[in-house]
Amino acid sequence: MNHDMPSPSGATDVFSTHAVFGAPCWVSLTSRDVKTTEEFYGAVLGWQWRPVRLGDRFRIALAGGAPVAGIAAVATMWHMAVAWTPYFAVRSADEAVSRVQERGGTLAVGPISLAPGRAALLADRDGATFGIWEGELFTDWPTWRRAQPAFIRLHTRDAFDAAIFYGEVFDWASDEPGCCEVEYEGDEVVLRSDGDLVARIESGALGSAPDPTIRPHWQVHFAVEDVAACARAAERHGGSVLSLDTDEAVLRDNEGAQFTVVSRRAR
Repeated sequence: MNHDMPSPSGATDVFSTHAVFGAPCWVSLTSRDVKTTEEFYGAVLGWQWRPVRLGDRFRIALAGGAPVAGIAAVATMWHMAVAWTPYFAVRSADEAVSRVQERGGTLAVGPISLAPGRAALLADRDGATFGIWEGELFTDWPTWRRAQPAFIRLHTRDAFDAAIFYGEVFDWASDEPGCCEVEYEGDEVVLRSDGDLVARIESGALGSAPDPTIRPHWQVHFAVEDVAACARAAERHGGSVLSLDTDEAVLRDNEGAQFTVVSRRAR
């Protein structure tokens, strides 16, 4: 999974995880086929593509010329699930992995060195999968934050318990300069970085549910101009619509990966 994190070569500014530690800094899709993945997300989200040095199974997705996501067509070869995964910026991958394991989480892959940084794939103690990244970012962070990724949402068993787990791993709400701020809105936990909404955590997921969409998982949201048009395009290109309202739709791509599109106006 960590091989889906390509080099940020081509970025005009170098931002490191030391500047934005603890915040989501990238999202990545593990798929089966480069061509069908490019066609689907090009049609639904208007993405264009840039090759990377890791080989012809890997791509950087561009929205308006800005890098927004990584794509790795390795699900079949590496026997991995087709899924979107968020990555969090950390100062030290080794330290973050230790903190996860000390708190009941698990390590799947890594940390592994991938110039210009290090990555690992983990799961929290309820089984939700996430990644960590130490090093230079794939584009300047403010540009990425204000491009198509709107935020990520953790559907979990207990939002407050999860906030404690991630807060201890990533130093949320600490005295460290630049750390993420944590707020409570009803039964949800809200994470902000430099005032921007970057994540929400909500309760209600069931760890033993037969439907994987009900189990604890991180859901990636992309900001778009027209939610209904994205839903129609997803269906035309082999995907499906799981839910749809005026400002938000939960979609499944043509290989089964779930993601959400949210109105840029509502965001």
